[in-house]
Amino acid sequence: MGNHEEFTEYATAAATRLRNVAYLMCHDWHQAQDLTQITLAKVFVNWSRIRRRDNVDVYARQILVREFLNGKRRFSSTERPTADVPELADRSDSADLRLTLLQALGSLSPNQRAVVVLRYWEDQSVEQVAALMRTTPGAVKSLAFRGLRELRVLLGGDFPIEAGV
Repeated sequence: MGNHEEFTEYATAAATRLRNVAYLMCHDWHQAQDLTQITLAKVFVNWSRIRRRDNVDVYARQILVREFLNGKRRFSSTERPTADVPELADRSDSADLRLTLLQALGSLSPNQRAVVVLRYWEDQSVEQVAALMRTTPGAVKSLAFRGLRELRVLLGGDFPIEAGV
């Protein structure tokens, strides 16, 4: 199988997962699609190099996180903070709960959102997230702690925050 066919196979298998992770970070399906396309384009450019090391998923995730965070830095001036907390949806309906969770996730800072998504949606270790975000494990733990605390406040949860999140 040639390089193009191998990349096409990888991209087909990974695109939906990458787009879903991107959506959880950016909270916008169009931006998530753009992030996914940028990620896959950069993976394609470096395909022969990264394919040999069998770390394509790690490389793709790094690109996705960096593109998301770089985009947030570029466009952060368009965000407008608000003092109003959104009303919570009826928790009996799982679709409403999902929308409420996504809305609350969207209120986190980009770094907190990236850490929460990578740690708890993608099930990455603290060290893996630190490497992906080019930061320290302590910074990841701090961002996760603050992000989870903020989510609990927004969602009205009375759950204790675990040590070593």
